[in-house]
Amino acid sequence: MLDKIGIAKRIAQEVQDGTYINLGIGIPTLVANFIPENINVVLQSENGLLGIGPFPEEEQVDADLINAGKQTVTTLPGSSLFSSSESFEMIRGGHVDLTILGAMEVSENGNIANWKIPGKMVKGMGGAMDLVASADNIIVAMQHCSRSGDSKLLKSCSLPITGLNCVKKVVTNMAVLDILPEGGFKLLERAPGVSVDEIKAATAGKLVVEGEIPEMKLD
Repeated sequence: MLDKIGIAKRIAQEVQDGTYINLGIGIPTLVANFIPENINVVLQSENGLLGIGPFPEEEQVDADLINAGKQTVTTLPGSSLFSSSESFEMIRGGHVDLTILGAMEVSENGNIANWKIPGKMVKGMGGAMDLVASADNIIVAMQHCSRSGDSKLLKSCSLPITGLNCVKKVVTNMAVLDILPEGGFKLLERAPGVSVDEIKAATAGKLVVEGEIPEMKLD
């Protein structure tokens, strides 16, 4: 199975040249470290950064330069800083091409739950709802199962919904899956050392498997 870095590496392969990308909190922020050198993209953060670079080395750390997850980051030549209100104008205006988010649950029809667990105090949804409502392409980075072993890829989400019918692709520690327009997780790739039968057993939602499923290539 993949670790968090492996998930980020695989998602970085989905990045296309010339796109504007928002990276959510958690695993998605790691994608910034693995953007191919021949690809030019602009990473956007809702707290007011455009042109984020990889995470800093120790000597590069600037405590005042952070992403939406309060992690220190670097900036690339031509980057800019602005208010969060201007950042959300970009997001709501449809200027972000790809959003990469973490999730607690994803349903077979592309619904995502990633902001609240009942009974636990949270400050609010944050920018998640704006991001899922505004981007044409949403990729989710997540663990396939919870710590208790329950599937997080479901027929329908049990947690409060962040967005409806919005997720296009899911990359987990076990597999890469597309969300089909008619509903269902289509298995595209399996993680190194993971069998199709293991993915079937770990997926509670409808899983579509066609032909031989290749192993992910991360290098």
